[in-house]
Amino acid sequence: MSKSESENQNPLTANEGDLLEMTVGPVAHGGHCVARLDGRVIFVRHALPGERVMAKVTSASAKASFWRADAVEILERSDDRVPSAWKKAGPGGVGGAELAHVSLPAQRAWKAAVIKEQLAHLAKLDLDVEVQAAPGDEDNGGLGWRTRFDVIADEQGRMGMRGFRSHEVFPLHTMPLASPAALELAEAEKVFTGVWKPGNTVEVVAPANGTPGIVLLEGQPQRKGFIDTRTNARRNVTETVTVDGKEYEYRVADAGFWQVHREAPSLLAQAVLDLARKDGQDLEDATIVDLFSGAGLFSVPLADSVGPVGRVIAIEGDERACKDARRNLHTYEQAEVHVGQVAQILADRDHGAMAGADIVVLDPPRAGAGEKVVNLIAELEPAKVIYVACDPAALARDISYFQGLGYSVDEVRAYDLFPMTHHVECVALLTK
Repeated sequence: MSKSESENQNPLTANEGDLLEMTVGPVAHGGHCVARLDGRVIFVRHALPGERVMAKVTSASAKASFWRADAVEILERSDDRVPSAWKKAGPGGVGGAELAHVSLPAQRAWKAAVIKEQLAHLAKLDLDVEVQAAPGDEDNGGLGWRTRFDVIADEQGRMGMRGFRSHEVFPLHTMPLASPAALELAEAEKVFTGVWKPGNTVEVVAPANGTPGIVLLEGQPQRKGFIDTRTNARRNVTETVTVDGKEYEYRVADAGFWQVHREAPSLLAQAVLDLARKDGQDLEDATIVDLFSGAGLFSVPLADSVGPVGRVIAIEGDERACKDARRNLHTYEQAEVHVGQVAQILADRDHGAMAGADIVVLDPPRAGAGEKVVNLIAELEPAKVIYVACDPAALARDISYFQGLGYSVDEVRAYDLFPMTHHVECVALLTK
């Protein structure tokens, strides 16, 4: 019996908290690297490929297919390692900045490797995708980009964030990923300096364009540390997005979905419009279906581009987002908004106007669109599908469904809209 066979039959045993020395292997989806030690697969956070580390076991079970561990001492370091941009997000600290020890170029290379691996594994595509930095992130060291963030109070009433895969709350005095406007608003409302009820949740919403933001306490507008019960309490913010050099103004619900990076709305809306027009396609009389359309981020510039003889049909499940979308699209007679579950509306043949759509745009939740929605999109027979995704695994899986229905990948763009984290935004163009 070979050594490797022996190791596989008698894998390493350990307990949570044990320290193990290991050499770290390649990156994997989820913000960790993969190490293999004496027959065990171990997902290691706070490490880099090729490093020799001492890792603290955080999850271990004899029956588990893999363990988890945090690199707590670096014995041989990678050239891509830098001093952590947020030490509180290191081993045993808060979640949400698991790549703070990685240089910004290496973070983008890390994410590119994950995208490539997911596309190869799930969609059988051999595709190299460059992850582009958002404007200003290099100058800011990858910090100060979040226009929205949320925190929770610990048992002593101090605001903080939970640890990775943990309910433990670590108190904070600031949030390095937050934009200056968000931090200024948090300071004004004493988010980090006030004393809160244990378990209180607070969300800071600060538009990138400098218009007034809102602080939410338990999902409700707060004023001076208390829920604002006034009937005229403001429940929305104004966001400005620039596409093709033109500014569009959006009303967005305070707790509604909106891209959190200050540059993300403009970057993604521009990418969607560029791909819609790729190969010289004239949108003047196009019919475009915008799925999971939210407050109309993509619908508005698309409606402006199709002109009065085209159509934009937006579909969104959240009623308040649809209310905002109708307001944001109110000057475009060629646009219509439908509220309801995307699959249900697509399956409703009463909406036959969507059949034969030229382009379908979709920006589904992190879990992706899924096979049912992909099949329903294909029934519309669009020439182009533009898929915006925040999870490369879900994107790759859905691409595989599209491939089975006669679509092929024309282009995939990727944007580093979540520096210091493993998350990455992709925009894929599929053509019939």
